[in-house]
Amino acid sequence: MADIILEMKHITKIYPGVKALDDVNFKVERGEIHALVGENGAGKSTLMNVLSGTIPTGQYTGDIIYNGKVCKYSNIRDSEKDGIAVVHQELALIPELTIAENMFMGNERRNKFGVIDWNRTYTEADEAMKRVGLKESSQTLIKDIGTGKQQLVEIAKALSKNCKLLVLDEPTSSLNEEDSMMLLNMLLDFKKQGITSIIISHKLNEIAYCADNITILRDGQTIETIPNPDHKIDEARIIKGMVGREMTDRFPERKHNISKEVAFEVKDWTVYHPTYTEKCIDNHVSFNVHKGEIVGFSGLQGAGRTELAMSLFGRSYGSHISGHEFIGGQEVHLKNEHDAIEHGLAYATEDRKVNGLILDESIARNTTLARMEKIADKHGIVDVQKENQEAEIYAKKMRTKTPSIQQKVGNLSGGNQQKVLLSKWMFAEPDILILDEPTRGIDVGAKYEIYEIMNEMVSQGKAVIMISSELNELLGMCDRIYVMNEGRMVAEFNQDEVTQEKIMAAILKSDNSAAKEA
Repeated sequence: MADIILEMKHITKIYPGVKALDDVNFKVERGEIHALVGENGAGKSTLMNVLSGTIPTGQYTGDIIYNGKVCKYSNIRDSEKDGIAVVHQELALIPELTIAENMFMGNERRNKFGVIDWNRTYTEADEAMKRVGLKESSQTLIKDIGTGKQQLVEIAKALSKNCKLLVLDEPTSSLNEEDSMMLLNMLLDFKKQGITSIIISHKLNEIAYCADNITILRDGQTIETIPNPDHKIDEARIIKGMVGREMTDRFPERKHNISKEVAFEVKDWTVYHPTYTEKCIDNHVSFNVHKGEIVGFSGLQGAGRTELAMSLFGRSYGSHISGHEFIGGQEVHLKNEHDAIEHGLAYATEDRKVNGLILDESIARNTTLARMEKIADKHGIVDVQKENQEAEIYAKKMRTKTPSIQQKVGNLSGGNQQKVLLSKWMFAEPDILILDEPTRGIDVGAKYEIYEIMNEMVSQGKAVIMISSELNELLGMCDRIYVMNEGRMVAEFNQDEVTQEKIMAAILKSDNSAAKEA
């Protein structure tokens, strides 16, 4: 008989106008890795918020049975006392504090006088860091380590709370493939140590690799649980459960009609860190993209791709910037973001919640943010009726799941927030659109819709630059792929010649060359 560590029975959660969870049932066996998958808005994160106490008892119906007893959690501390730890997709770390300070915030190690015991704090932090393979000192500031290592700090933080059930919400969404595989292997090691894990992810190859069982949610309801004992499940089988139909192609077909005319060109672009102004982030980078072309940017974490994109978009990142930008063959000097938008250049950020959207504002207001003059009268006063009309058009075009365009963006799922972000830039009518990790943390169905939007743009003669950590989507969508490593452009491939192996070989070759020069 199976040893069940967690059972959630008949869980129902209703928000105004939306039934987020509808009689969900979910079982997890002790010592397994259990995947929870579904399209954006299916209810995965909501279910885990119920489990953790983020949604407290009384705000949902149903029962949480953990270790054989019914539990009623009023907050996160209640669930943590029982050994349940949740690592959220958005990292909750303070950049200016040390790893150890972040790890024990709210759970400080104090002596008998109530004063923080720093020796104990750093010792215990170092021990927790070793468990996740971090070799840095626990006195290192969070801002001085990369995103991948910050994710490991969050996991170490969870383990330091005597964790028995570890919940990971999109743990690899901001990691490259190498770091992702390291994290998944770590979960397999935790399994050997008796730790039970629940993983939420849209990366189905990772689910197939590590999960023992896969539970699918769709529209707030439990669809099925699929056993995966040999870790060889066909991804198409998972997709069918998620979307309710077969998806024969992950990428939409496109007629390649690339113009000889260059839409956007960059020459010798150099960018230094905004704070540590002696540190070069992007070093003499040159590239171009033609009208009607999708160009991809590949590279490991820290390659300088996002920094490059932001600096090109009206110098919104960096210091001591030099080099040349050309739009439609004419050199431009973009002083700020508004200047970039006026010249037909748009940048859809990878961090939609911080830099891309105003979460407390409505879908309608967010949709028109980048070009509000389009819906304003001659006195600069916004025509709310016109704003709503435009927002309705884009919500329909993007198939945004929402009861109303007046819904606050912060109440939407990650995938639907991403659609609002793209709506904002489509409304701005750019000629060149830079998409930074446009499908991060969203499901296969929503990804396909975003790919279709990209294809529609280039069919109109516009140019798209796609930065992505997922090599498969770069190979599936791009006409050309540039490879960056440590701030330099190290390779360029056409679609008909590029492979994952060639991209990684280019990165390794550039690493070896840099080592020899050093």
